[in-house]
Amino acid sequence: MNGKDPVERAVAFFDQDYACSQALLLAYTSDTEIDPSAAFRIAAPFAAGMGRLGGTCGAVTGALMVLGLKEGPNSVDDEDVREQLYAKIREFLTRFQERHGTILCCELLGHDISTSEGLEKARAEGVFGERCPGFVRDAAEIVGDILAVMKRNNKHP
Repeated sequence: MNGKDPVERAVAFFDQDYACSQALLLAYTSDTEIDPSAAFRIAAPFAAGMGRLGGTCGAVTGALMVLGLKEGPNSVDDEDVREQLYAKIREFLTRFQERHGTILCCELLGHDISTSEGLEKARAEGVFGERCPGFVRDAAEIVGDILAVMKRNNKHP
């Protein structure tokens, strides 16, 4: 899957039944120091709003992991880098919320997937297949845009 751009890789991973958080992180592993199998395991708990609790969307948490890997500080003393990263995190979250109104999985899906009833209803209505690919695509696009701007401005470590 290395021949595609990260946005298409993220959507392709999700279409292959990877979780949203895994799809985002795996789409960018070729550009980071992290092993794909480690990325797969690291991102797993963040799916479906963190362990299917409907909290922060897994596509969002996956994108934040990508930003941290690519632009995060290399030591606890890198305060300027940390502040730059936090600014980019806020930018990402703002842009995602502008597109979707929220970063919360349960609100994005319109169901409380932390309950068996809500999860069954969401599955029966096909909301995961209908809505989640768009969230994955948008998260990958936004994080890609942010990384591209940082690279052009030479504002990465």
